[in-house]
Amino acid sequence: MHAEYKVPGGKLVVVDVEAADDRLTKVALSGDFFLEPDEALETITDALIGAPITANAAALAERIAQALPEHVSMVGFTPESVGIAVRRALGHASSWHDHVFDVIAPMVLEPAMHVALDEVLLREVAAGTRPPTLRFWDWDSPLVVIGSFQSVRNEVDEDAAQRHGIGIVRRISGGGAMFMEPGNCITYSLVVPGSLVDGLSFERSYEFLDQWVMGALADVGIKASYVPINDIVSEQGKIGGAAQKRIVGGAVLHHVTMSYDIDADKMTEVLRIGREKISDKGITSSGKRVDPMRSQTGMTRADIIDAFLAHFRARYTTREAGYTDAEMSAARELVRDKFSTPEWTYRVP
Repeated sequence: MHAEYKVPGGKLVVVDVEAADDRLTKVALSGDFFLEPDEALETITDALIGAPITANAAALAERIAQALPEHVSMVGFTPESVGIAVRRALGHASSWHDHVFDVIAPMVLEPAMHVALDEVLLREVAAGTRPPTLRFWDWDSPLVVIGSFQSVRNEVDEDAAQRHGIGIVRRISGGGAMFMEPGNCITYSLVVPGSLVDGLSFERSYEFLDQWVMGALADVGIKASYVPINDIVSEQGKIGGAAQKRIVGGAVLHHVTMSYDIDADKMTEVLRIGREKISDKGITSSGKRVDPMRSQTGMTRADIIDAFLAHFRARYTTREAGYTDAEMSAARELVRDKFSTPEWTYRVP
C-alpha cells in the first residue's frame, strides 16, 4: 500500500506499507526531506513495525518520537507527517487527488442563506451524499456575521447596525466578526470529508486547507503566507482570515473571508473593535478603506474570484455544480428556525 503526503511548507513524505493480522509488518519510507544521521531512517521504519493498523497519526508519531535519539535532525518533515502518510496508505486518510470536488460559482443570496448553506452542505458531505465542495458567496444586503462563540454586545453596536440597516447573524464556526456589505469582501466555503485532514491538529489543518489559495493569490500578483492560527497575510499586511467547524469523524467546514474594499468608518462604527485590533487590517486614520485585494491587484472583485476558481479547477479534479432544490429548502428552514431567531443569535449575549 502506497501513499504520499506533502508537508505544508515542507517536503514530500512517501511510504509503502504492508500489514497482516491488523498490524504493520513492513514500512518503507522515502522522500525529498533531510534526515541526519542516515541510520535514523531505519529507526523510524522499525518503530512502526507492529503498530496496529487502526492507530491514529498521533499514536504512530509517538512511536517514532520515542524511538529516535535526541541528536536526530529531521528537516522538512516530522514524526506526525510520517504518521499521516501511513494513515493514507492504509486507507484511513485521503489526499486532495482522491476526490472530485463540486465547484459552485457565486450566487447572489441573502447573506443569512450562505450561513445556513454552510450547515446544510457540512451535514451532506459528512453523510457522503455530496462530494467535497468549494463555493463562493455573493450577497444582496449588508450583514455582520459573528463567530459561534462571540458575544453580541461585545462585538456589535446594535444601534449603529440598525441605523445602517445591517443585520446580525451568528454562524456555526468560531472566529471573529465579518462585516459584509455587497461587494466589499471575497468569501468562500470549502467543505471536505474528515479523511482529508486525518492526523492533522486543528491548527495545522488551517494551513493545509489554505494551501491552494496561496497559489491562487500568487496568480493575481499577491505573495501571501499563512500566519497561525487562521490569518492570511501579504507583504503589506493582513488580507483575510479563516474559520472552521467540524463534525467529528465526518466533515470539516473551512471558510475564508478576504477584504476587497470595506468602508472602514462604517465598520468601526458598527463593530466594537479597538484601533489596535484593526491596525493589521490596513486602517490608519478616519476615512480609510480596507482594500488589500483591490489595491494590491488592481482587479475587480469578479475577476479575482474567476482567477481563484480557475486556479482550483487547474489544481484538482472538479465538476461544475449548483445547489439542489432540497438544499435551498433546508437552508431556508434553517434561516427561519435557527439563524434568524434570538435564541441562536443571542445564545452568547
